[in-house]
Amino acid sequence: MNTLAHAWGDDGGPGPWILLFPLIWAAIVVGAIWLLRRTVWRGGRGPFGRGPGGGSPVALLGRRFAAGEIDEEEYRHRRAVLTEDGRRGGGGGRERAA
Repeated sequence: MNTLAHAWGDDGGPGPWILLFPLIWAAIVVGAIWLLRRTVWRGGRGPFGRGPGGGSPVALLGRRFAAGEIDEEEYRHRRAVLTEDGRRGGGGGRERAA
């Protein structure tokens, strides 16, 4: 170890701390890759983006209708309920007159 510490003699050479430079560069590279994976490489969604099933309830309903999971009547009924709730502030289901 004495050889590493005094490899340059007593003329103010780099000393043993020069061994830290590869570790610092490795940390920078790992940090950059981690940051890119959390943001750019996540399908353009970013760290706080929604997943593939995300979006508004009306958009999800539209995707289900387009995929054939629900028929037109059910789509129109559920869309009416969703847009009615949105206009009233989400205060519950439909009001029915007795």
